[in-house]
Amino acid sequence: MFNLFKKKNSIELKSPVKGRAINIKDVPDEVFASGMLGNGIAIEPTEGIVYSPCDCEIVNMFPTKHAVGIKTKEGLEILIHIGIDTVEMKGEGFDSFVNIGDKVKAGDKLISFDLELVKSKAKSSITPIVITNMDLVESIEPFYGDCDSSKTVLKAFLK
Repeated sequence: MFNLFKKKNSIELKSPVKGRAINIKDVPDEVFASGMLGNGIAIEPTEGIVYSPCDCEIVNMFPTKHAVGIKTKEGLEILIHIGIDTVEMKGEGFDSFVNIGDKVKAGDKLISFDLELVKSKAKSSITPIVITNMDLVESIEPFYGDCDSSKTVLKAFLK
């Protein structure tokens, strides 16, 4: 029998940072809050470690190690940006454990950062997680509240 209800592909993203998930619109930066880079969620971190939110490939590691770009096997591209205006820290307090081209699994450690240093030197420690190629996405389901690397904070339904 022909199935009229095609099952939609979806991708679940675990929280890359332990903390509290908040609405992307509440990020104190217009570029993220307005959705200019894409849609997603943000985390107010309570510890300074970034984990991979899914099985993916590292496609961008900023020289200052304050942000990482990943790509899922389905082609979804995600930016994890630690804090706001952290590029101004010029890498101080950030360490990377991965390189461009590395394949990682959900929960693998990507970056560590000095949370107290970020809080004292950056505009905010809030960490946006943004899908940058929203043209592949039909809709998203965010989760808000306390989270860690075992908690799904964003579900993306692909077109």
